Formats: sequence, C-alpha cells, structure tokens
Amino acid sequence: MIRLLVFLITLAFGYAFGDPITLDRVDALPEAERSAWNPYLERSRVSALADAAAVQAEVIANRMTNALRAPSGGDFKLPAKMDNVWYAWKEAAELADAVLSYQTPSGGWSKHTGYGKGQRQPGMQWSSQHEPAKKPHYVATFDNRSTTEEMYFLAAVWYATKREDCKAGFIRGLNFILAAQYPNGGWPQVYPLEGGYHDHITFNDDAMTRILELLYAIQCGEPYYEFLDEPLRQRAVTAFAAGLRCVQETQIVQAGTKTVWCAQYDPLTLKPAAARAMEPVALSGLESAQILKFLMTITNPPPEIVASIDCGLVWLESAKITGLIKTKGQGKTTYESNAASTEVYWARFYDLANSKPVFPGRDGILYDSFNAMAARNKLGYDYLSTLPGSVIAIGQQKWRKMLAGPAKK
Repeated sequence: MIRLLVFLITLAFGYAFGDPITLDRVDALPEAERSAWNPYLERSRVSALADAAAVQAEVIANRMTNALRAPSGGDFKLPAKMDNVWYAWKEAAELADAVLSYQTPSGGWSKHTGYGKGQRQPGMQWSSQHEPAKKPHYVATFDNRSTTEEMYFLAAVWYATKREDCKAGFIRGLNFILAAQYPNGGWPQVYPLEGGYHDHITFNDDAMTRILELLYAIQCGEPYYEFLDEPLRQRAVTAFAAGLRCVQETQIVQAGTKTVWCAQYDPLTLKPAAARAMEPVALSGLESAQILKFLMTITNPPPEIVASIDCGLVWLESAKITGLIKTKGQGKTTYESNAASTEVYWARFYDLANSKPVFPGRDGILYDSFNAMAARNKLGYDYLSTLPGSVIAIGQQKWRKMLAGPAKK
C-alpha cells in the first residue's frame, strides 16, 4: 500500500532535500554563527581549487588533452583479523604506495578506487567517480569507509615498518578530518563541499560514526598513533568532543523522549534531511544501531551519553519487526508473513512522527511494506537488517557490565 509521497513530507515539515551550504544561507545566520561558517566555506573553496589545480598542472606538464579517469574498484576494507606481520610484507608495501598516490592535496581519499591496479598516474583524477571535464564528484569523501579506512591502513603499515611516508599520509588525513568538521561538530559526506545532499551531516553508511571511532582511538592513546605530537592529538580530542555533542543534539525526540537518529541532517539547521529517493526524512534503524554500538565503547561515559544510549536501546527494542521470514525467488529477496517465524528484523527507515516502518522506493514513494515497495522498484539496498539485535543483546550486556565496574570479590 502506498503511504505518501516523499515531497509531501518535505512540504509539511520543512525538511531539506539536499540543500547545499551557500553564502546566502550562511548570511541568514546569527552573527556569532556566521563568524565560524564563513571561514569554513573559504577553507573548503581553497581546498577544492588545490585538488583541481594539482591535476591540471600534471595535464599541462605532460601535454595531455584531458585528465585521465581513475580506475574503479570496490570499497576499500581491511580484513578484520589481519595480523601485524602482513603490514610489513611486500603486498602491504605496494598497496601503501598506491593508497598514498591517491591521497588528494586536501588530504582525503575518494571511494571505489582501483588501488589493485597500481599507483595513480600523472594527470589522473583523484576519483573514479569524477568524470574528466565534469563537475567534481566524490573527490574526497567519508562515504563507504573512505578516508578513515585508508588512515587505519597507513597507521598499521607505519606501526609495522616505521615508514615515514605512511606517517605523513596519516597526519595529512587527520588534518583533513579536522578541516572538514563543521562548526557544530558534524561532518559532511564529501569534503571539500560538493553541494546537494553531500553537504549534509551524514550518519548514512556510518560515515560520521567511523570518524568518531578513529578520533576516539587516538584519544585513548592506541599505539598505532603514538607518532602524533601533543598539539595535534589535542585537536583530535577537541574534535571528538564536538562530534559527540552533535550526536546528542541530533538524537530525535518524540513525545518528549529521545529515540534514535536519522541518516542525514541539514548542516545549518540540524533538521533531518533527505538524500536520494530511497533515503527519505526518517529515523534510521541500521545507522542508529551503529551509533549506539560505538557510544557503548566509550569508557566512563558522562550521564548524558548514558541517557542517550538507554533511550536508543529502548527505541530499538520497540522497533522490532517479527512475523516475517526471509526467502528468495527469481533472484529477488522477499520477506513473507509467517506467524511462526522466529526471525527478528529492523527496518532501515521508520516514520519520524510515529516510528512505524517505512520502505522508500527509487520511485520517490514511501510504502508500508517491503513487498509493496519491491513489487514496483529495483532493489539493491539494505531495507531490513538483523544487526540491531546484536546491539540490543550482546552489545548492551557488555556495556552494562562495563558501567557496573569490576565485580567485587
């Protein structure tokens, strides 16, 4: 059953569909806020020019007609259990050379880059997503683990080999993260700013959550980052604290009670915002579970963080979807009604007002059920998940044990 058109939500509640940060919008802010946002926009503009100028200089120096498109690859993701020995081997060294070659002058990395095809060539774009002679696209981003995962990798190679270029690359990446942070503590999906929904504060695909995880690891003094000097370490600690405040400020309140989070927020108003057609203004079950999972790793959390976690866990418990069984037919995943099923799921999205599951199609329509949406739309998106279950059970158990402190003998 079709529930309502996405644009009706926007008209009713005034939420943004990819509004970029513009000088006009910043000029409308109170003076105290403008004094922080104007330097940010200038910093982003200068960084974008530097990224583009570096490629153009290579094109001219090599007498090329146009820039080359970077090779495409899958998401850059490190194996969970790779031991330290591997990072000292030739394979890791060659990968580090390729990763460093694709680090932009501004200090970040793109996504879907074919590192396995070797180092970046002169005159080549920084991103496989950026078509030569077209508007910059995903030149450097936090989407799909990008930038943070490359930094984890470089730190691990440095720890195993003490390669100075890996250390320098990590430091440039950390400065990139610090430069990209908004005055209110959030992070965009893409930096330098690209416009549209890419400017939103982005929890989608855990972009901002992964930044906070990395900054927290630095704050905790993990040995992989022992090369950082104290001033830079303190800047990371300050950025982490600002990021946590943003997390708290964006936790949605229903009927006076905190619930969970949306996938994107307008960076100037902190109102929930939409992105692509299948990413509406809605509470996010999956991203919220990942936020809670991270918050529960913080040792000695202040009362306000404990309260945020408690409220989020209560909401996840109430948002369970039961009575479904996952099946596959004709190459498509479906979820059929089955009262005897013991499977428990959470929707990717829930109504912002009443927390009922919603299923957005690529056609721009919100549906009440997965099957109604799937009947009219191409899939290829995680609309239901079991991951929140492990956060409620295993994650919560470990967290409450940590809060209780060591058992008395």
